Amino acid sequence: MKEEEFREALKGHNVPVLILDPKWHRLFAIHGKSEQIKEIEKALGSFLAEQGKINQELKDLKKLKGTLLDSIRRNMDGASEENTDPLQTKKLEENSRLVEDVNEKMAVCENRLLELPHIIQDTNEQLMIASMDYCYEKMRVNERETEEITEWINEVRVELKKNIIKKQNREINNREIYGFMHDIFGMQILDLFDIEYEEEEDEEE
Repeated sequence: MKEEEFREALKGHNVPVLILDPKWHRLFAIHGKSEQIKEIEKALGSFLAEQGKINQELKDLKKLKGTLLDSIRRNMDGASEENTDPLQTKKLEENSRLVEDVNEKMAVCENRLLELPHIIQDTNEQLMIASMDYCYEKMRVNERETEEITEWINEVRVELKKNIIKKQNREINNREIYGFMHDIFGMQILDLFDIEYEEEEDEEE
C-alpha cells in the first residue's frame, strides 16, 4: 500500500502519539531504531515540546493581560476631566500599549496552537508508517531465517535418525560377534582377549 493510500485509510482512526507509548519504544528493544525513525521521532518530540511551551506562554500572557487591565481600570477610576494626572495618563497609555502587545503575542500563540495539532498528527502518521515498514521488514527477515533454521533442523533430524540406526546396527553387530566368539572359543579364552583388548584401548587413549 502506498503512503497516500495508507494515510487515506487512517482517516477517522485515532492514532496515539507514538513517542509517548512505552510499547512503541519496546518495538526497537532488540535492533534499535533506524536513522529515519530517529529523525521523525526527534521532530515529533520538538513539536510536542513547542506545544507545551506555547500553552504555558499563552497562560502567562493571559495572566499578564489580566494584571494590565486591572491596572488600567484602577487608573481610569481615579482619573477625571478636572483632575488629570500626567503620570497617571502616561501609565494608562503605557498599559494600553502593553495590552495591545500582549494581544498580538496571544494571537500569534493561538494561531500556532491551531497549526500544531495538524503538524503533530501528520508527523505522528509519518512515524507510524516508518515504524510499520521497519517492523514488517524485520518480521520478513525473521520469517526467512526461521524457514532456513527449520530446513536445517529437518536435515539434521534425518541425519540423526540415520546415525541412530547406524549406531544400533553397530551395537547389534558387536553383540553378535562376541556371542559367536563365545560359542566358538569359550569364555576362558575370551577373558584373556578381553584383558588384552582393554589394555590396548587404554594405551590408545
